[in-house]
Amino acid sequence: MGIAPPDTREIMPRFDAWLKNGHQGTMDWLVRGRNKRADLNNVLPGIESVICLRTNYQTQTRQLDYLEDPATGDITCYGWNLDYHDIIEPRLKTLEAELQNLFPGCTTRRYVDTGPVPEKPLAEQAGLGWIGKHTNLLTEGVGSWYFLSEILIDVALPYSTPAENHCGPCTACIDICPTGAIIEPYVLDSRRCISYLTIENKGMIPLEFRKALGNRIYGCDDCQIVCPWNEDATVTPEPAFQERTGTKLLTELMLLDDVGFRERFRKSPVKRIKRRGLLRNVAVALGNSGDAGAIPVLKDALADDEPLIRAHVVWALGELLGAEAVSTIRFILTNETHPDVTEEIKRLSPTG
Repeated sequence: MGIAPPDTREIMPRFDAWLKNGHQGTMDWLVRGRNKRADLNNVLPGIESVICLRTNYQTQTRQLDYLEDPATGDITCYGWNLDYHDIIEPRLKTLEAELQNLFPGCTTRRYVDTGPVPEKPLAEQAGLGWIGKHTNLLTEGVGSWYFLSEILIDVALPYSTPAENHCGPCTACIDICPTGAIIEPYVLDSRRCISYLTIENKGMIPLEFRKALGNRIYGCDDCQIVCPWNEDATVTPEPAFQERTGTKLLTELMLLDDVGFRERFRKSPVKRIKRRGLLRNVAVALGNSGDAGAIPVLKDALADDEPLIRAHVVWALGELLGAEAVSTIRFILTNETHPDVTEEIKRLSPTG
């Protein structure tokens, strides 16, 4: 835990430039909440302090070997656990109650990446760590595998000493990024980031990034895995963050109906992208798998009610079937009218 002053004026020019360049993609709430970030009095009138907290979620050392099995889908390591919002939120409530006892009449606001609060710069000011070149927060001896949360309070508390940056000349995170999303040190273009493309992005995955997704179906941890500061990262014994059992086979995930999806992911953060988002990602991963055994499952998925899923299934079949895909898809989708799907079919056969 650390305490930061609520002054965010120094960080806003960089944030505004980031927004001006469109690096936020479709995350429009970042634009809408800009003025609140610029002055946290617009979030909590009379704010004096920001209590910043860190919750470790890494349960085992993460490696890049997940890329070696294209038949399974990779989910960012926090995604196989219980939803962190449901774990951290009650703890913040308890801490708020303690603050009320310590400072009767005080006003607080709590956030777990759910409000217009620049959590990483504030955490840096609170001494919890420094913002790395991959734009994640890093802590010496701890690494970067943790969630951030905050309690805003209208009581002046002693501020912590800001953390110093220890990235040095290292560019491991920049070099490993599959899509070149870290366009320069400390600048992430979300529109290129696999975590954004598979989670925040609600529409089509741009063609230029599909192959780079590999078998990643919810997020991407590559830039954190290769970071030297994560080589000896702290592992948490927290039971709530232990990986839950369940299939990772792409063909089995592709068969999930609405009920099956809700049952499998109802307590996981994966539920936020809904079935349509997950199966969109799974379809792309199957297209990248080179697994001919996935073709029957993908053919069946052409009948899915969601055009977003059908469109990416068309692409996947094109990857696995090659020239044969056009006749197969057109036979199955005789009456297809959705523009996203028909555009994918045209892309397979540009001459018609």
